[in-house]
Amino acid sequence: MGSNLTVVITGASAGLGRAVAHEFGKIGARIGLISRDHAALEATGVEVEHFGGTAATYAADVSDDRAVEKAAAYFEERLGPIDIWVNNAMVSVFSPIKEMEAPEFRRVTEVNYLGYVHGTLAALRRMLPRNRGRIIQVGSALAVRSIPLQSAYCATKHAIVGFTDSLRCELYHDESDVKAIVVHMPAMNTPQFTWVKSRLPNLPQPVPPIYEPEVGARVIVHAACTSSPRREYWVGGSTVKAIVGQKLFPGLLDYYLGKTGYKAQQREEPDSPDRQDNVWHPVSTTLGAHGPFDRKSRSFSLQAEVSKHRGWFVLGCGLLGAALCAKRFFAR
Repeated sequence: MGSNLTVVITGASAGLGRAVAHEFGKIGARIGLISRDHAALEATGVEVEHFGGTAATYAADVSDDRAVEKAAAYFEERLGPIDIWVNNAMVSVFSPIKEMEAPEFRRVTEVNYLGYVHGTLAALRRMLPRNRGRIIQVGSALAVRSIPLQSAYCATKHAIVGFTDSLRCELYHDESDVKAIVVHMPAMNTPQFTWVKSRLPNLPQPVPPIYEPEVGARVIVHAACTSSPRREYWVGGSTVKAIVGQKLFPGLLDYYLGKTGYKAQQREEPDSPDRQDNVWHPVSTTLGAHGPFDRKSRSFSLQAEVSKHRGWFVLGCGLLGAALCAKRFFAR
């Protein structure tokens, strides 16, 4: 099936997007790659070809709806009808809300949320008349359970879920075979933490446990290729615990994250005020799919593999994990 797929990936030049491109390349897919960084896109395209896929690149900022539409038209002309659209591009700001500036909230919203809307609309214009296709939204545990210092990012991930829920309802109403799927990711070892804008005293990091991006990428490819995809996938045990914990005791998590969330998102090394960030412009880097946390990251998740097939088992594990976390907290 893979060699017959035409896939578009936004945010494809680094991190999870680049890992997703690699995984689709391994099954021989034709892949359209979108990001702002032309040089990094070209490098990703070379890697896709090395893995056995076919690549085409289009440098664009997903906050520009016309640019996204032009990219979609370009890919259909070069690669054929789009079967899978993966919305993944993102930026973020690590900062207390009281220190955030309005343009930063606006920019994160334009990329993370409206970028997904623009990609979804471009995909629907092509998929609905053909009555086939899948739109995969890269979500996050933070789409359900927000944490401190990432308010703009968390808010946009929540918005993506609300938007996609509405879309699914309309697809059911229209009896369409187009599918909308959300894949909620855990903390991942990506270059995001080398170029994210931050007001924290120390260098930012993902909240452990940290997973390699290939763990999430493999779930995305499964959601694209399986005959009966689920509406949502939860990747990693930490994602399951966050989502289920939010449903069971959100107030307790507010308190717990307020006490632990600041330290958990910072390394021991001090940050530099001169470090470049990618909120407004791309930052060149030698990093590819992985960030600087390989030695701390997990390359496999049993839960992620099981989640492809047994949703009830994943939920049961999440309930158990949430109960154990609550027990440890109250035992203090």
